[in-house]
Amino acid sequence: MQLLNFTVIKLTICLIIGIITGYFVSISLQISLYITCSLFFILIIAFIVAKKQLMKTIWFGVLSFLTMISIGVLTTNIHNEKNFSNHYSYHTLDSKDSLKLISLRIREVLKPSDYYNKYVIDILKINDTEVKGKLLLNIEKDTLKPTLKVDEIYITKTDFKNLIHPLNPNQFDYKKYLEKKYIYHQLFIKNQSLLKVSSNVHTLLGLANNIREYINIKLQPYYFEPNELAIINALFLGQRQDISEEVYSNYTNAGAIHILAVSGLHVGIILLILNFILKPIERLKRGYLLKTILLISILWSFAIIAGLSASVTRAVTMFSIVAIAMNLKRPTNIFNTLAISMFIILLLKPLFVFDVGFQLSYLAVFAIVIMDPLLYNIWKPKNWLLDKYWHTLTITIAAQIGIIPVSLYYFHQFPGLFFISNLVIVPLLGIILGFGILVLLLAVLNILPQFVASGFGYVISCMNNVVAWISNQETFLFRDIPFGILYLIASYILITSVVRLFIKKNYKAVRFFLISVLIFQVSVIYTKYQTPKNQFIIFHKSRHSLIGNVTKNKITVAHNFDSITQLQNKIIKDYTVGNHISHIENTTIKEAYLLNNKKVLLVDSLGIYNVKSIKPDYILLRQSPKINLSRLIDSIKPKYIIADGSNYKSYIENWERICVKRKLPFHQTSKKGAFIINY
Repeated sequence: MQLLNFTVIKLTICLIIGIITGYFVSISLQISLYITCSLFFILIIAFIVAKKQLMKTIWFGVLSFLTMISIGVLTTNIHNEKNFSNHYSYHTLDSKDSLKLISLRIREVLKPSDYYNKYVIDILKINDTEVKGKLLLNIEKDTLKPTLKVDEIYITKTDFKNLIHPLNPNQFDYKKYLEKKYIYHQLFIKNQSLLKVSSNVHTLLGLANNIREYINIKLQPYYFEPNELAIINALFLGQRQDISEEVYSNYTNAGAIHILAVSGLHVGIILLILNFILKPIERLKRGYLLKTILLISILWSFAIIAGLSASVTRAVTMFSIVAIAMNLKRPTNIFNTLAISMFIILLLKPLFVFDVGFQLSYLAVFAIVIMDPLLYNIWKPKNWLLDKYWHTLTITIAAQIGIIPVSLYYFHQFPGLFFISNLVIVPLLGIILGFGILVLLLAVLNILPQFVASGFGYVISCMNNVVAWISNQETFLFRDIPFGILYLIASYILITSVVRLFIKKNYKAVRFFLISVLIFQVSVIYTKYQTPKNQFIIFHKSRHSLIGNVTKNKITVAHNFDSITQLQNKIIKDYTVGNHISHIENTTIKEAYLLNNKKVLLVDSLGIYNVKSIKPDYILLRQSPKINLSRLIDSIKPKYIIADGSNYKSYIENWERICVKRKLPFHQTSKKGAFIINY
């Protein structure tokens, strides 16, 4: 493949392999450092030898790739503060559940949950010991207390809590998500237990937050609606915490969520504007150099203000390289530019490789670069306006083809009207962004006319309304699409083969296409073969009971939910989508279940268990039955006791003590997650 002829692309791929290896394989920092240094030393020797040889061999290339893989492993280890002795975990986990005096600094404000305000914090001290590390801070919501600000330093006394794995199959694993951001523990506290400490220390993140707050203060007198202000913060300041669930869902369902992420389009427009404004500097001595420095400085200042998300970091890095090449009059290759930007970002932020935004961002750009010229050349309208809309459509289709497999893998839905939202909004987005930058500048300078602010608010409101209308066409929104890792890999192989066949219609391209179709078919057959055939699941649901019985391609669900809980419950949907189950049947909870040669008896609040007709292997305790568990065990002699989320905590603790004493296996779904019986 011609794309892989570029050396920088090969090295970037090797770096990614190294990062993934370093994350999943436990290699100590010292060993990875020794291996990298040794390989680098051997590479230098091989380079000197290769220069003196007339005949080229593959060994220098092989050494280069191995060295880059090793650098990827080393980069992953270096960025993980847990590999250093001053990480907080080495000073706290030796004494479990003991209260510690903790000094912390607010690093990032997250979107709040129903009960907690959430923050990412830096740990500064534990008791009198200086430490490092990031944690998740959960503070009980209090309407009388303002939210904490970035860079504020507090002292509190509390204990460290472990992050929790998902308690039900196929649920989103928030613990793994946080671990990929080097967050391994969390704190739960109340506002009253925080003592603020005055500090003059300001980080770049704190400075960026102050700038965002200053801009928002300047916008307050112009009476923007909450949804309008939230979209302004997303488009220009990279902050999406204040977007309501309804508006966010509308943009997601309409296939326009990328509009709210500060990305290449935003940064490209800013670069064009800056390049025009700074053009007079070119007349000065070394003007091009000065202009390049200013461009890059302003772009990265914007990236910091926008929160250094994966998409904005990618865009600013790429356009920084473009700005350098543009002002040094050097030709650029888009593939090399993308690879260099990815290489630099992953050296500084290696775990960005797992970030969904990072993956979608690069896949979309690569797809546009490769496929858009092919699609655009199918038809070239002579009308200027029609040509612009046709090109917008081809770009949109190319980007969607590039990201569809990843989107289905993570989100399991596909917006069928994505092209409408993009055809309506994207052509006007440049005007909206230019108009918005002008509005922000005038607001900061206190010279923004009210009619201009009102006009911009109306434009944002219209955009929200268009997206909402498209989102409401639910017939064209395909939800709950099962799509596993095998489908993901097979899909990209198939897409690659189709693009190659489109470019080169020869025997090799046809053969590759047919092989890719075969691979996709095999992945479908294998996935169906792996679907659970006979499985009984006791799910965890707080204050309720939820049971599923899978037979063939159907799950029979029994629960005691009220109507509101039933509407909000996503446990069964996650399970069926994750396991490719297409049929759901609802029934009532039974007193006992016969699963081939395995028997399950349910004991509810009535406490009835004298069932002489069956000898159950499993006992499910639900709805806090007032029973003597020891007497039940002596009477029935079960092999396993299970307590679901519908029981009181005090009852569960007492049952666990009895089971431990009797040496009988005990499963608590609130701790160990769903209980699964394969039969």
